[in-house]
Amino acid sequence: MKALISVSDKTGIVEFAKKLEQLGIEIISTGGTFKILKEENVNAIEISDLTGFPECLDGRVKTLHPKVHAGILAMRNQPEHMKQLADLKIDTIDFVVVNLYPFKQTMTKENVSREECVENIDIGGPTMLRSAAKNYQDVTVVTDPKDYEKVLEELKSNGQVCLETKFYLMQKVFEHTANYDSMICDYIKNQREDTSYPDTLSLTFEKVQEMRYGENPHQTGCLYKEVGKCEGSLVTAKQLNGKELSFNNINDTNGALELLKEFEEPTVVACKHGNPCGVGSDEDIYKAWQKAYLADKMSIFGGIVVTNREINEAIAKEMSEMFLEVIVAPSYTEKALEILRKKKNVRVLELPSITVKQPENAYDIKKINGGMIVQTIDSKLLEDYEVVTDRMPTEKELEDLMFAWKVVKFVKSNGIALAKDRQTVGIGPGQVNRIWATKQCMEHAQELIGKDATTSAVLASDAFFPFDDCVEAAHAAGITAIIQPGGAKKDQLSIDKCNEYGMTMIFTHMRHFKH
Repeated sequence: MKALISVSDKTGIVEFAKKLEQLGIEIISTGGTFKILKEENVNAIEISDLTGFPECLDGRVKTLHPKVHAGILAMRNQPEHMKQLADLKIDTIDFVVVNLYPFKQTMTKENVSREECVENIDIGGPTMLRSAAKNYQDVTVVTDPKDYEKVLEELKSNGQVCLETKFYLMQKVFEHTANYDSMICDYIKNQREDTSYPDTLSLTFEKVQEMRYGENPHQTGCLYKEVGKCEGSLVTAKQLNGKELSFNNINDTNGALELLKEFEEPTVVACKHGNPCGVGSDEDIYKAWQKAYLADKMSIFGGIVVTNREINEAIAKEMSEMFLEVIVAPSYTEKALEILRKKKNVRVLELPSITVKQPENAYDIKKINGGMIVQTIDSKLLEDYEVVTDRMPTEKELEDLMFAWKVVKFVKSNGIALAKDRQTVGIGPGQVNRIWATKQCMEHAQELIGKDATTSAVLASDAFFPFDDCVEAAHAAGITAIIQPGGAKKDQLSIDKCNEYGMTMIFTHMRHFKH
């Protein structure tokens, strides 16, 4: 029996080749792999000695030869195939151990040239893998070093690799080559700055971890990450304490992080079930934390807190006195970390690149039954705004309106956010009509913070007001300023009502639906 070995990832390859050799399997190899095997005293045959043809074109051509592919593709149960091999003096190749040029590692390097990336597109490797996988009944094909031990165990126990294992290895080959080609395609698309939606969409992600369960205990769950640079993403965070992140932890924390990225000043976001429940900004991160916490002391229980500044001892001490699921920050003081680690279950994550945003052309993807819907991410906040009322907003009102507009962008529709002094005082998410969302957040504000919570506050709505009822409710609660997209047929009703009450209203001409 013969094994052809040509690997870029050389993890465990010397030991694997030596054990194959001990089992009486002849080793054929190429290039750098051959050199390493010979240095480690593996009695390997160089590929050019098999083919009778030298490697050429700087190694671009070495395995693309009939003596390689006929030896792999010949069906052993077909007499005509075996007769042709004999006539052509070609031996069968029974094991193909190949993994591909490191295209991913190349394309993610800093300042890498297009020429270097293109040169790291493997041609012979995928061809051998696909040939061997197609003939899986007769050829054992291994592309993942984690499978070396499984193959060796079966060879030692049974003298061969069973058909079921070969079929499993076939699947891994096509997963591997599909992902490889998808990475190349994505790289070319980015290089061309192509923002069009292709006729067929191939995406590749790498498994990070399996989860105990999904959104509910009867569902399974798994976390994958995009291939390439994921700065600012939860998948790159370092966990410093606590249990494994759950499906819901990851989903909710991601939403909190994306909201946090809208702020440059010290800001804390508390989140529950995918919606913000408290957001605070200030010149001092401790004061920002206090604002976020006091915005909704009830909902933060069992919630997620993210901050764009270092967590200090004072903040950590207060956090440790409540039940939080996840805490994410760019850094922690030693004392803060010591305090938080006393809570064995709280998941404490460090994400130095916490403020880095996604590229504007990144995809937002939602699975539907039988397909998926794809859009670019909602990367804009607003391009301009128009004051549509007689009264202009004061400087303070404008500051709070911009704050509230950032928050409502991440509130599920229909969404309303109330803010005062760069603090949310009420959030109304996910209602089936806008007046319910408006009334809900006002009631919660007055219940949780106090009767005066909404006095002199501002209101942000993620979409236009179809009627003037939300303005009526806002005025009754003491709200003085409103920011909303505008665009309703009856916009003038809301404008007139604001003018009647001496309120100010801004149109953004941009909505932020979130479903």
